[in-house]
Amino acid sequence: MFLSKNQWLFLLFYSFYAITNAQLVNIESKRMQKDSVRFALKSDVLFDYTDNNGDYIFEIGTNLTTQYKSKDLNKIFFFIGNYDLIRSKDQDFQNSWFFHLRYNQKLSDLFRLEAFVQNQNNTLLTVTSRNLIGAGVRLKVISTEVTKMYLGNAYMYEIEKNDATDQRFFNHRNSSYVSLSYAFRKIKLELTGTVYFQPLYDDIGNHRILNQIKAELPITKIVSLSALYNYFYSSFSTTTDIDRSSKLSVGLTFGI
Repeated sequence: MFLSKNQWLFLLFYSFYAITNAQLVNIESKRMQKDSVRFALKSDVLFDYTDNNGDYIFEIGTNLTTQYKSKDLNKIFFFIGNYDLIRSKDQDFQNSWFFHLRYNQKLSDLFRLEAFVQNQNNTLLTVTSRNLIGAGVRLKVISTEVTKMYLGNAYMYEIEKNDATDQRFFNHRNSSYVSLSYAFRKIKLELTGTVYFQPLYDDIGNHRILNQIKAELPITKIVSLSALYNYFYSSFSTTTDIDRSSKLSVGLTFGI
């Protein structure tokens, strides 16, 4: 099957739209830093169907992020979910989903405890599924009207599956990160930079690194223009010694 020019342009656009398909997902970029707001939600949905003489491209893209705080604002329930599918007559170009649920307990202005579970699947990757459960600490080391800085460290137990070789990997992994955000008050632009480091406990040479920069500029009270740059590095994979990838994504964010 030969794709038309319009179909290739569509796939190029989608590569910028889908920002949550990497095996290592930056949860920090999804958090809603709204100190006094008890409920917040961001969501977008994309649907497209193109048919040229029987050669078709069908796509569904959905993203949902929601956060709920207790009355005393000390307990936070945080959920992320998305599903992405790009299907043609002969093959799938994308077929993935991701779910993450996290609980955050504030103990002081500095110290917080967190626990989380995650399910992640992508039928087109070497490691087709990744499931994990974890818990750790989160420190709010800087908190001003324009600047916020967080440090975090957690234990994760992860199960990864390689469908090609029918292998499963059971890992005990550490996850640490530093996140810094700055708000430009005059132009209402907010920048957030995050670095993750995730080594195995018994082999620090087997590790993953994610570096991300996010920019968000409100257009209205509901709509924002957003840009996201990801750099991912893995010192070990099931097929190669080293994996590297980078992605630049731009789009619109809808929130209430």
